[in-house]
Amino acid sequence: MILVWLLLVPLAGGLLAWPSDRINPLLPRVISFASLLLELVLLLPLLHASTPASLIEPGHWLAAFDMPWIPAFGISFRLDLDGLSWLLIVLTVVIGLFSIVVSWTEIEDNVGFFHANLMWSLAGSIGVFLALDLFLFFFFWEIMLVPMYFVIAIWGHENRRRAAIKFFLFTQGSGLLMLLSILALAFQHDQETGTLTFNYFKLLADQPAGMFGYLIMLGFFIAFLVKLPSFPLHTWLPETHTEAPTAGSVILASILLKTAGYGLLRFAVPLFVAAAHNIAPIAMWLGVISIFYGAVLAYGQNDLKKLVAYSSISHMGFVLLGIYSFNMLAWQGAVILMIAHGVSTGALFITVGSIQKRLHTRDLGRMGGLWTDLPRLSSFGTFFILASMGIPGLGNFVGEFLILRGVYAVAPNIAIFAAVGLIPAALYSLIAIQRAFHGDASESRGAETSSIDATAPHAPVMHHATANNARTHALADFGARETVIMLALGAAIIAIGVYPQPILNIAAPGLANLTPAKTTAAMHATRTGT
Repeated sequence: MILVWLLLVPLAGGLLAWPSDRINPLLPRVISFASLLLELVLLLPLLHASTPASLIEPGHWLAAFDMPWIPAFGISFRLDLDGLSWLLIVLTVVIGLFSIVVSWTEIEDNVGFFHANLMWSLAGSIGVFLALDLFLFFFFWEIMLVPMYFVIAIWGHENRRRAAIKFFLFTQGSGLLMLLSILALAFQHDQETGTLTFNYFKLLADQPAGMFGYLIMLGFFIAFLVKLPSFPLHTWLPETHTEAPTAGSVILASILLKTAGYGLLRFAVPLFVAAAHNIAPIAMWLGVISIFYGAVLAYGQNDLKKLVAYSSISHMGFVLLGIYSFNMLAWQGAVILMIAHGVSTGALFITVGSIQKRLHTRDLGRMGGLWTDLPRLSSFGTFFILASMGIPGLGNFVGEFLILRGVYAVAPNIAIFAAVGLIPAALYSLIAIQRAFHGDASESRGAETSSIDATAPHAPVMHHATANNARTHALADFGARETVIMLALGAAIIAIGVYPQPILNIAAPGLANLTPAKTTAAMHATRTGT
């Protein structure tokens, strides 16, 4: 029952937060923050929980809940928690807490509805990480995405509606494709066994073969590639990130993208082992292309937020590469990288949002010399850009190293190409640091007659001298609230980089759940090259 409460708490928190702004605009923030704190209190003890054996399927599971939902169609309310899903839910709750704090002063209109949508999107993400009835999984997938559409469309920047529609079309279109595959998988199982079910464990034991199985797998594969995102299905991401409010960008990058990586690991590979093994070379090369493509496009950006968005495509390319290597070391690296990317990229979007709030621009050409004016913001921004670049001793490095080491064991050529992709990543990272935080501040201050960009089209135009004076004397550096957030995220990324073993220990039993006999055989075939 505790797993049900993990869903009810954020859903109820959102329902309470929505109308509470009529009483006091502060109440939605307090309710949402308290709800996620309660969620964390419920979640942490589950790492050492014991569940009746009758509810647990073979494998390594921490908790389970199962009850009929629509028995006539074989649909149940099936929730299961293992180490992999526990880690990602902890990431979801922690990032959610930081997102609420970040938006504390940024969101001023419809505060209650904003926090309601934020909480419901988080609740949907938690459901995605728990659901092991495939119809229930799709249900939570939709709950996760629809509130994010409203977050972008209502509280985003000037092109928010276009970005929200693009986000909706891509994600809902791919979701429909996944739903068709889920139904086809269930109907195929019904024909084979005479039992209509969406139960993950029953479908796992009776996998479709041949071209039909391959086509069903493609539905899952494409849906998750859109959300990951991977080249060439990535085009919705940069504009969505650019137009979303800071909290929306943080949740989108740190959590929602991870649901796709989780979906590939939990569903697309184990449910279709033979088909996944056949498509693995294509998937791995798509990962390599994404690594280069995202890095090269990030290098060419003047908009700092778009630069961070394109870098996410590059990082998630490593995740795709690791998953389809069918190598346990690479799978461990993919888990580490998903968590580290969630922390470092979330921190970068917070930094970009803070810069935009102070300078009213994201244009790197109109920054420069920020270290003089905003030393705390600049130092944290530099740190997290270096973390994203994969500096040894920080979390991203551990994930990328494990992935490359695992991939090298099965496909050395692909691993070498992927490793070369780290070079453009270093270039765009170092150039971003130079252009934003160092350089000649006087040039960036004198380059424009206004420090207001297109994201604030109705703001008054400032005279050159007035703009310079405002930047020199009126800019406020990170305060206590922002500094605490960045210190916490920085400590997390250092801890992952210096001592990742606890995460590996927690994830290991969950990854073992993904390797039934058929998957293990595919891993052996990949290692031997057969």
